[in-house]
Amino acid sequence: MAKKKINIPFRADEYSYRVQYSPDDQAFIGLVDEFPGLNAFSGTLESAVKEIKTVVSEGLRLLAERGEQIPEPLSRREYSGKFVVRLDPALHRQLAIEATRKGVSLNEHVREKLASI
Repeated sequence: MAKKKINIPFRADEYSYRVQYSPDDQAFIGLVDEFPGLNAFSGTLESAVKEIKTVVSEGLRLLAERGEQIPEPLSRREYSGKFVVRLDPALHRQLAIEATRKGVSLNEHVREKLASI
């Protein structure tokens, strides 16, 4: 009997990876932002990246086989450039005062502050 072809909509290399060192484990830990529960431990940074990509590839295959939802990679998502932030009223006031003193809109002032981090 022929195996059913599985449609996997994304490739493992489209996801957002990072590696951090764990002194407790004396190992590098590969992580992927779109799959918070996945990780891979390795002795080198390079191999941690390789290992986490292998874990993601296998995870994509399993999710597709089971018909479960596969997270869209951050690299494929579209962003409008707008989002709503809820602030403490005192912080809102402080930011508005700073913006007024600089002679810019509150939006411009906050955008500048965010761009500097």
